[in-house]
Amino acid sequence: MLKKLLGILIITLATLGLGTASSVLAATPANNIKVVYHIDDNTRADNLLRNVKNHLEASPGVKIVVVGHGKGIDFMLKNAQDANGNPYDVAMQTLAADGVEFRVCNNTLKSRKLTADAVAYPATVVPSGVAEVARLQAKEGYVYLKP
Repeated sequence: MLKKLLGILIITLATLGLGTASSVLAATPANNIKVVYHIDDNTRADNLLRNVKNHLEASPGVKIVVVGHGKGIDFMLKNAQDANGNPYDVAMQTLAADGVEFRVCNNTLKSRKLTADAVAYPATVVPSGVAEVARLQAKEGYVYLKP
């Protein structure tokens, strides 16, 4: 039965000028997946960045947004470094070149008496980190991951 349905699909697609089923499937973006990585803990930045890098390697073209609030913004601030003294902004810029976006919670900045000037490029400021995570999930269909 499945072979018969597949045959009908191929014939239908061919008559519509859409090619074979395999060519249609090949033309479908394999990575129309959108993921929001949520971070609220400064001890997980290295793990998060490694996860994002690995995710991009396994699924080229995946859309990734990193949203931080609370202590999770620490690595996205200017002059932030890992335990070995490597600047986080370099890692963020490398990932941003592959389309990753970094977003910092303005509520956290305000609570620390910081302004947007404290945020390292390429990160941007959003009004609320948790509201941004919720919005991406509910309104834009992002999958939630928290390393």
